[in-house]
Amino acid sequence: MVRIPFGISRLDDQIGGGAPGGSVVLLAGEAGAGAREFLFTSAVMNGLAYNDPDLFDLHYGEIGSAAELPADVHYVSFTASGDELHREVSLTMDDDIVDAGLQSVRFKDLSPEFFQLSPVPREWYVGQTRSITDLGKETDRRSVIEAFADYLDANARNSLVVVDSLTDLVSAQAGALQFSDIVYALKGLRKAARSWNGLILLHVSQEALTEVELGDLVTSVDGTIQFEWETGGNERVRTMFVREFRGVLSQLEDEDIIRFETEIHEAGFDVSNVRKIR
Repeated sequence: MVRIPFGISRLDDQIGGGAPGGSVVLLAGEAGAGAREFLFTSAVMNGLAYNDPDLFDLHYGEIGSAAELPADVHYVSFTASGDELHREVSLTMDDDIVDAGLQSVRFKDLSPEFFQLSPVPREWYVGQTRSITDLGKETDRRSVIEAFADYLDANARNSLVVVDSLTDLVSAQAGALQFSDIVYALKGLRKAARSWNGLILLHVSQEALTEVELGDLVTSVDGTIQFEWETGGNERVRTMFVREFRGVLSQLEDEDIIRFETEIHEAGFDVSNVRKIR
């Protein structure tokens, strides 16, 4: 089975080069514990492999023999623009890495569909005043989930798609959008992704969900990676563990790996230590 690199070298090495092609993976984390930085690093590193192989080799190394780089890298946001993304990623990673890596990342801003039924002024999320043409287009409105699905249908095949963030959809539960809609969308996405043979990463903040809601999302995807803070003595440590994941969790169990200690440095998210069963 072809593997798609996450872009986190020590994790990819442990699981045979990356995630199985056709996977939909949930990145669920406590605030600041590394889930979004994981998302950033996945997009940037996979883009870097095409734009600056020397820099990629320095910070990642060689991809596994069973792995293949995605044909394209897509970054989908429900509330942010490409410029906002670039600024935020630059706060996490070195500018040279970000600039080179993001050159190959195709950004999709779904703010118009997300905010269209809200009281937020349109000028705030499109950056310009409405024209007569814009007013005419507003009579034909797609829901944000429909727009998201259309984009994936057109672009997800053999690609890495990172989605920032399901938290926006969870917080928008009102009117036409219910939590059950999100769950059904993920179940459909998992089915469609099998034929696309790429990798889709979905970020969500744990604090935005009840335990039951998180459980519903976990059962709707192929794999879930959770990010947490651990406190011991005077230190706080970021940790990560694989909660469920077809074709991946069994490999970690064979190696007796139960948890990863992680860190964030100039090259983004990284694994600093592997904890095994003693």
